[in-house]
Amino acid sequence: MLNMSMEEFKKSRLYQGIWEEGALSTKLRIVPLLLELGLTVEEIARRLELTVEQVQQAAQNNE
Repeated sequence: MLNMSMEEFKKSRLYQGIWEEGALSTKLRIVPLLLELGLTVEEIARRLELTVEQVQQAAQNNE
């Protein structure tokens, strides 16, 4: 892995997994803010491409 170029590394499963995990974490952290703005759970799920269950769980974790 040390001999990989940055482009090769970005195509690796390791990089992709880390990227996806970070993106999901970011989406879940902004759920409470969007709820405060008055968006519904369903609207948030649709806009952030999450399940309703993921949005509900993120909202509960913030209480």
